[in-house]
Parts: sequence; C-alpha cells; structure tokens
Amino acid sequence: MSMQDDANMLENMIQALVDARADFSKFFDDGNNAAGTRVRKVMQEVKSNAQALRVHIQETKNSR
Repeated sequence: MSMQDDANMLENMIQALVDARADFSKFFDDGNNAAGTRVRKVMQEVKSNAQALRVHIQETKNSR
C-alpha cells in the first residue's frame, strides 16, 4: 500500500462519515430505522478500514 493509497483510504473514511450525517439525523430526529441501519453499515466499514490502516501504519513504522 502506498502513501497515496493510505491518503485515499483516510479521505474515503472521512467522506463516508460526512455522508452518514444525514442518515444519523434521520434516525435520531425522525425515528427512521432504515437510516439507523445505514449508519451502522457505514460505521462497520469505517471500523474495518481504520483497523487496516492502523496495521499498515504500524508495519510501516516498524520497518523504518
């Protein structure tokens, strides 16, 4: 994974969270359960991607 790939992964996670704001509001303010499911899905994807990025950063750090 290159630095550019890492940067893209981080930006994609940030964008996913920004995009999830509307569904977050729909769930908590309007009681839309389907929106809650979408938020949970985004959270799981971000969690998985964050863990992969953490591992890659640690491996890169250790190889220096």
